[in-house]
Amino acid sequence: MAGKRPFGNPVPVSDLATGILDPMLRKRAGISIGLVQSWEEIVGERLAATSRPEKIQWPRRLNEDDPFEPAVLVIACEGMAALHLQHQTGEVIGRVNAFLGFNAIGRIRILQKPLARPQERPRPVLRPLSAPEKEKVAKVVSPVEDGDLRASLERLGATVLGRKR
Repeated sequence: MAGKRPFGNPVPVSDLATGILDPMLRKRAGISIGLVQSWEEIVGERLAATSRPEKIQWPRRLNEDDPFEPAVLVIACEGMAALHLQHQTGEVIGRVNAFLGFNAIGRIRILQKPLARPQERPRPVLRPLSAPEKEKVAKVVSPVEDGDLRASLERLGATVLGRKR
């Protein structure tokens, strides 16, 4: 270990989690974490809010010489989203294949079930600023020439100071 430091540069936790989850998802569901993370970019905001990719079912190949057959993408969705998804299957297949870089998906199977929603954190209640704090924020942003930018920076300063106790 000569020349190597025992501790390297900091690594984002998301990179570590991806390194752990991606092989597991590939093995269990045949899907990559990149597809799950990019789902909103692939299908659009409206459809992504009510659906998510579950797994990719690859057809079994008995021999190495068997021809390649595209897989089935299983998508979980809620209620009426299934109807919207059904009407857009061709477009979704094309976008997923473009994301994956080859014609991996041949058809889509829709699985209707409730999706777990991420809980939204409540916004913190900000305390009102005192007169000296308001003056301090105004003084800090006073060199900014653009009025809209200055007002935005004042709101930002008030939010930052209002969160402190």
